[in-house]
Amino acid sequence: MIASLARPTDADLLRRLHDEHAGALWGFVVRLLGGDEAAAQDVVQETLLRAWQHPEVLDPDTGSIRSWLYTVARRIVIDQRRRERRRPEVVTAQLPEPIAVDDPATALADRTVVLDALRALSAEHRAVLLECYFRGASVAQAAARLGIAEGTVKSRTHYALRALRVALDERGGLA
Repeated sequence: MIASLARPTDADLLRRLHDEHAGALWGFVVRLLGGDEAAAQDVVQETLLRAWQHPEVLDPDTGSIRSWLYTVARRIVIDQRRRERRRPEVVTAQLPEPIAVDDPATALADRTVVLDALRALSAEHRAVLLECYFRGASVAQAAARLGIAEGTVKSRTHYALRALRVALDERGGLA
């Protein structure tokens, strides 16, 4: 059983947790999400990560590990749906017009701040933003170029933009 591992931070813990529960958890989440397999994979990963971060729940004496995983996954799905209702995704086939900046010094300063903020992001987040925003690729094109599922492109773009906003705020925003 999972709780029998000597060190809960060991990489084997996450592997064993995945091997024992990911398949059933994924099927459960796919049903919750109406068949969206890519989004289900993201939810399963987040659920397993939370279990790994809280090894105390992996003790079989405290209750069913799988029940805990199902509860966490269901709550993640509910939280995602609530966020989507508050800020619905706007999908468009056209890229927005670039903002004209009259002052070259301001444009250079803004560029420097954005590049610094982009460097603070993970490689996966930078790659998806590069494809979707800087190269103008559609979700399908970005998925093909990056070798990942379209749903993964969507979720990474969402989280990358959130992380970029935080990074920009930490740097004082744009001029």
